[in-house]
Amino acid sequence: MASTPRHGLARVLSKQGLCSRSEAARWIQSGRVAVDGRVIRDPEFPIVQGRHRIVVDGRDLDQVPRIHLMLNKPRGLVTTTQDERGRDTVYRCFDGSSLPWLAPVGRLDKASEGLLLFSNDPAWAAHITDPETGPDKTYHVQIDTLPDAALLAALVAGVDEEGEWLSASSVNLLRSGERNAWLEIVLDEGRNRQIRRLLAAFGIGVLRLVRVGIGSLSLGDLGKGQWRELSGAEVAALVSPPCSSER
Repeated sequence: MASTPRHGLARVLSKQGLCSRSEAARWIQSGRVAVDGRVIRDPEFPIVQGRHRIVVDGRDLDQVPRIHLMLNKPRGLVTTTQDERGRDTVYRCFDGSSLPWLAPVGRLDKASEGLLLFSNDPAWAAHITDPETGPDKTYHVQIDTLPDAALLAALVAGVDEEGEWLSASSVNLLRSGERNAWLEIVLDEGRNRQIRRLLAAFGIGVLRLVRVGIGSLSLGDLGKGQWRELSGAEVAALVSPPCSSER
């Protein structure tokens, strides 16, 4: 019979979305965390999920308020809590706020902009980022060419890129100028740098890439570098199944 898995206390706290693992270790070492009524100062103290009562600053884990917010990510920031190369991260946008620790829900690369979610609710975040259950993502993309109908259809049909099949759920022309155009691209899955790689496979360069929607949630008029909390209805809508059978 397999033994019940045990995990270190710091890892358990981080998996609950309360803080990063390193921050959890600091909380524990400073005496802020109790297990079954006893203060524990060892970040690796073994925990069996569901068997222990864990309290942080006198509050049970299930009493911690869950926060869900959206940020209009500026170009040039990396989506990480700490960057080993010293680059500015998206957390710069939260400077001076009284927010608790929040994790990014999904990612946008350094050169990309727009709608980025954050939360300390790991179950909600897992649903959003799951390829099977997550909502579609909508992007406005400026490209360095003038596309025709055949190219738009080819982007939806997809292409094999180094053994990985890349495609878009839909692609529409928004507007065009003399030398470049803006496309609206919808993805129903999230792969690393998917849009940039898909377009590059057709010899197309990306001038700007802005995520403008996740499911029913729209970036709207939220200013660059600004954030706001989601309403309860917005939080629920992002994990509700679509009305139709099509994604």
